[in-house]
Amino acid sequence: MSTVAAIQMASAPQADANLYEAGRLIQLAKEQGAELIVLPENFAIMGMEETDKVKIREKYGDGPIQSFLRDQARKHNVWLVGGTIPLECDDPNKILAACILYNAEGESVARYDKIHLFDVDIENEESYKESETIAKGNELVVADTPFGRLGLAICYDLRFPELFRKLIDQRADIIALPAAFTATTGKAHWECLVRARAVENLCYLIAANQGGYHLNGRNTYGDSMIVDPWGNILNRLSRGAGIVVANVDLEQMNNTRRTFPCLDHRTLK
Repeated sequence: MSTVAAIQMASAPQADANLYEAGRLIQLAKEQGAELIVLPENFAIMGMEETDKVKIREKYGDGPIQSFLRDQARKHNVWLVGGTIPLECDDPNKILAACILYNAEGESVARYDKIHLFDVDIENEESYKESETIAKGNELVVADTPFGRLGLAICYDLRFPELFRKLIDQRADIIALPAAFTATTGKAHWECLVRARAVENLCYLIAANQGGYHLNGRNTYGDSMIVDPWGNILNRLSRGAGIVVANVDLEQMNNTRRTFPCLDHRTLK
């Protein structure tokens, strides 16, 4: 059995302030026994303009945000899923929204670049066009960890069950989901989607969401949660900055998969 944590933030436009807050919450999660910690999407910056994240983009393996994540993982002897950070891509006007996994020695052991980009128009003239500043990734990622096989997904990916099923095909036991779900879409669909992805894949899901009002006018939903393979919410946090901690029991998960073998009963692939 392992202890995992999801961190919830309401990130600001100033990266330094966000890193300070993330460090405080990582320490709090460690004090509560967490061995694997997941930060939310855009934890380091929620800019006043969408182009603000492009201004602070980093080369993979170098930069203050990545140095912070390396140092935190090593300092606290934890595995750390670094939410998303803006990395350089071929287009100078865009970034890759990269989720980097660090081991307890502070080494980068896996990286997932967000595949599904949030280009939608919501009610009340709320509109998002991530593709204007983010380049799409194209590779799924599942990594070996001391806690089981860990799959990585980001926010809008949650609406695409085929992505999660492919992670399961790569033998994922746990899926980490950094997110910044809007208040509107979160109220409608966040819990049901998170629980559905866990239930249909008989896996644990660690959903770390942004949760609060942001200086740029955005309102994110929060309700970060950890869900078990039967769809039970083991712990959750409604709004504001904080942590969600729960235990992951792979023996129990494997027993569930044996006694309820729906993954083996698939006929359409």
